[in-house]
Amino acid sequence: MSDKKWWKEGVMYQIYPRSFQDSNRDGIGDISGIIQRLDYLESLGIDIVWLGPVYESPNDDNGYDISNYYRIHPEFGTMEDLEELLEGLHDRGMKLIMDLVVNHSSDEHKWFQESRKSKDNSYRDFYHWRPPAADGGPPYNWKAFFGGDAWEYDDLTGEYYLHLFTKKQPDLNWENPKLREEIYKMMRFWLDKGVDGFRMDVISLISKPEEFENIPNDNLMYAVYNVYANGPRVHQYLQEMNRKVLSKYDIMTVGEGPGISKEIANDYIGKDRNELNMIFQLDLMFLDNGAGGKFDPREITLKEFKSLFVDWDKALGDDGWNNVFLDNHDFPRMVSRWGNDGEHREASAKLLLMFLLTMRGTPCIYMGSEIGMTNVAFDDPDDYRDIETVNYFRNTKAFGGDMNHAMKMVHVQGRDNVRVPMQWDNRINAGFTDGEPWIKINPNYEDINVMSEEEKERSILEFFRILIQWRKRDEVLQYGSYKDLDPDHSKLFLYKRELNGKERWVCLNFSDEESDIPREIKGKRIILNNYREIGDLLKPWQAVLLK
Repeated sequence: MSDKKWWKEGVMYQIYPRSFQDSNRDGIGDISGIIQRLDYLESLGIDIVWLGPVYESPNDDNGYDISNYYRIHPEFGTMEDLEELLEGLHDRGMKLIMDLVVNHSSDEHKWFQESRKSKDNSYRDFYHWRPPAADGGPPYNWKAFFGGDAWEYDDLTGEYYLHLFTKKQPDLNWENPKLREEIYKMMRFWLDKGVDGFRMDVISLISKPEEFENIPNDNLMYAVYNVYANGPRVHQYLQEMNRKVLSKYDIMTVGEGPGISKEIANDYIGKDRNELNMIFQLDLMFLDNGAGGKFDPREITLKEFKSLFVDWDKALGDDGWNNVFLDNHDFPRMVSRWGNDGEHREASAKLLLMFLLTMRGTPCIYMGSEIGMTNVAFDDPDDYRDIETVNYFRNTKAFGGDMNHAMKMVHVQGRDNVRVPMQWDNRINAGFTDGEPWIKINPNYEDINVMSEEEKERSILEFFRILIQWRKRDEVLQYGSYKDLDPDHSKLFLYKRELNGKERWVCLNFSDEESDIPREIKGKRIILNNYREIGDLLKPWQAVLLK
């Protein structure tokens, strides 16, 4: 059995604060709104709330561009509200982890405002500045995640600064020990306030190459894995962070890991590495990306899906610990991406929840997945808010691309699919706000909402709650080994969890068709089934947990 830890046994639930619950009619979700929903969160049975950024920010990237790490953005409330939320969660036996965004800041942060004033400013080395290339252009041909160049010219000093994301998100220079100490000081501030840990945004990118060079091609994924991520001193920095801050508290840390392959994952999360507890590995999230990236998706097979989990589980072994998720604020709704959000929405939503809560690792559920919320398909490009999508539309128009095709790609892969407001009931604006929402509500809210789920027999929400209770009291599901029993099956995901001679079997029909019942589960006792019964064949998207 792996070493017992509360963060291995818990179930995480991510809240995107802007879209969870508005309390003051301004159309933007806020901390007071979350407080109003604490009883709902408690009723789910979750253990850990991951709260997206609520810090002061110009909101160029919806809060992931922080201008003051010590202040709450007024649209979300006050520090007193945050303290009340923290107390309310703790009183109900839940923990709170917050986003730590320290690969970059906002260009409106005091550090950057000082840094750009002159080349000899004391904050100059808090960021990466380089002189222009010989032709006056960017010093290197790096590309940003959201499109365009990753180097931005600033005429105040005549140099370029690095931004791997938007131009209002300049990358911090972790080479500077003063910068690192400022970050550690800020982390202690939040941990001393009682926060239970951090989800660390793109933490694999904080160490830059010793020598900056041009990238030999324009493939972003090549740049991520070979240049941007896993820099030469990333482990030095994380071990220092652990030694000076993290090890002093009983907390959990989960790093977002673009560019972290299974072969090097335990360098970040191995038991004796003294760095992080776990990572969000992103191989799955990029699995269906085609040659042109996320907006050029390709069809994937169930065999590919399964093998990724097998390979990662083997690579981590007993040394590392996985975090299991199927969507979050950056990726499409899980039932739309991995399930069937049409005829079989309810069955496939339940199947995916069973998968998350029976796999080896800490499960992370994104808000709304417990009721089977789906992707949204707005008709007008102006209805979208995400900077990545806005840039994609702008570039498509600029280069004479097909806007109808671009819209279809956004309907499938855009980040606003998961950022539309939580659907609480069938009233106007889905019970999210009495004002004008910051982004439109998904039109299907009248049918898909918490209120209707509460009233429905055998609902997705009820199924989720039952699953969590099973996982909470079953060490086999928490700590047991994992084995894929039929990796080549084109429809079924059949796996076994085992601990101290006790076995749990999970059979998931990942298809719109019926399938034969595997001989391995015949005669086993059913613990939970997303259909009322098992017939001679497994039904489409049938999910069964047995022992």
